[in-house]
Amino acid sequence: MLYYLHYYNDLYSPLRVFKYISFRAIAAAGTAFLVCVIIAPWMIRQLRKFNIGQYERKDEAPPLFALHGKKEGTPTMGGLLIILSVFISVFLWSEPGNWFVLLSMATMCYMGLVGFWDDYKKVARKQSKGLNARQKMSLQIIWVLVVVFALVSLPETKGYIMTLSLPFLKVPLIAHMGIGLFMLFIYLVLVGCSNAVNLTDGLDGLAVGCSSSVVITYMMISYFAGHAKFASYLNIPYVPGCGELAVFCGAMCGAFLGFLWYNCHPAQVFMGDTGSLAIGGAIAIVAILIKQEILLILVGGVFVMEAASVILQVASFKLRGKRIFAMAPIHHHFEMKKWSETQVTIRFWILSIIFALLGMLTLKIR
Repeated sequence: MLYYLHYYNDLYSPLRVFKYISFRAIAAAGTAFLVCVIIAPWMIRQLRKFNIGQYERKDEAPPLFALHGKKEGTPTMGGLLIILSVFISVFLWSEPGNWFVLLSMATMCYMGLVGFWDDYKKVARKQSKGLNARQKMSLQIIWVLVVVFALVSLPETKGYIMTLSLPFLKVPLIAHMGIGLFMLFIYLVLVGCSNAVNLTDGLDGLAVGCSSSVVITYMMISYFAGHAKFASYLNIPYVPGCGELAVFCGAMCGAFLGFLWYNCHPAQVFMGDTGSLAIGGAIAIVAILIKQEILLILVGGVFVMEAASVILQVASFKLRGKRIFAMAPIHHHFEMKKWSETQVTIRFWILSIIFALLGMLTLKIR
């Protein structure tokens, strides 16, 4: 909405800054942070009022309950706060009608709704189990179909979206994947990323802190991909109009920092599946739109570690009857190894920053 102010720069020349993506991305981050910090106390009170609290896995994982039992009852569904902050900030600072932003915001909201339903069932049943795997996967597949239809139909995306790019190659590895392979690929990226962030959300501040470094990286790459000269210099796909995704990513980063204000140890509120699925879905759709999906494996290295640890743990137990880790996801393994919660969280943040820097480094190795 504030984007239109640059049309009046002939009346007041400083208004031209509202045209620049870099300015609006930073402003979006600041706005989302302030909205989140200001609204959070009220929302936390409302969540407490309606007894929307966390339930810990007492019977499923007694050692974990011994560590985290005191957190039971902490308000959850705090992801609503992140989504609301991002929505308000994007509404104020993004270019109206930009399909890249609209699809990204819609993906965040839809995945947030799936997570909300999951959280609601946990609260209603007063247990740690919500939607079963089949229900959650079915709901996610529905949105994958919507996304695929939108991407192959919109003029802004249909010309390039079925290519497959690798971080170290100057030209696409696959020029046209075909609709079948493309649908499978979108499913793996969107569902995989959202569930990986969900698995990471097990300690105070862990998921939102790691997400911040990932989003900052994609904010910068989105800006480069939407700028013809930068894209040409860095040998990345040039996608006209996708620069506005930097504003969307800026809003997410600000909302994450605002939420972390209340989610740091000891957390006053948890994001729940409402937040983790929304964040994972938003990161995934941005990566898809700017054709940097494979890079997400490196930039989101912590999320990959968390998901891989669960897959390896389950596979090892079913095939050999033995566990690889003391507990999965891997952040709980280190808790069992006597690392404090703060140590695990901060060290994983450090790893996430390193992965993000390595991801940026690949822009020059092409």
